[in-house]
Amino acid sequence: MSVRSGLLGLERLARSLPAGVDLYQLRPDGRVLIADRDGARELGPDRAHGAAGEELLRFIDEGQFAHYLVGDAKTSPERPSNATYKLGIVAPHSAFTPHAHGGEHLVLSLGHAACGLYDAERRRVVDVPLTPGLLIRIPELMPHSFANRGSGPLNILAANTGFGIDHEDYAITAAEAERREDDQLAAALREVERNQRAGTVSTRERLAARLRRFAATLETPR
Repeated sequence: MSVRSGLLGLERLARSLPAGVDLYQLRPDGRVLIADRDGARELGPDRAHGAAGEELLRFIDEGQFAHYLVGDAKTSPERPSNATYKLGIVAPHSAFTPHAHGGEHLVLSLGHAACGLYDAERRRVVDVPLTPGLLIRIPELMPHSFANRGSGPLNILAANTGFGIDHEDYAITAAEAERREDDQLAAALREVERNQRAGTVSTRERLAARLRRFAATLETPR
């Protein structure tokens, strides 16, 4: 289904919405559509920004983007929003710089991702392939990597406690841990870096993705 037909269907659905209500469609192809009773539009790095607060922010690395749904980038223990919830758009065949978060995170993958987690007890990196619908909870300060295995944009939904992406403890990299002279954290992050693999999408996963796109076409409002 084309983006244009998706926008038209979402726009028709949104016409009866009360003021202040937004509809988001997170498509199987990684495109993100937003609608309210004033119209529908696509959210993406190459698209015009919507209303104030809807712009895409840099998400840890260049080329990765975040759109806040709850809270904002400046959330911190000193400026709390209780928790933040955001939509992440991860570029095709790319990975974030390995890092550790100052607060626990829950990440829902809506595509084919890969997460590498440092197991301090066993002193090794555990690779976890993620498929659409898998949600992973990452404890506070656990070194990890996160990659998009697919050829299209990967949408993720991330909830975390206490830290927005502007905070210095949101994503602590190996270089930052070394600057802070936290040798144990830095060594663990370097180990994650050495073992980071973007991975690929299997034949079975590609078939499942085609079926999801077909199902989305049938379910889209007309």
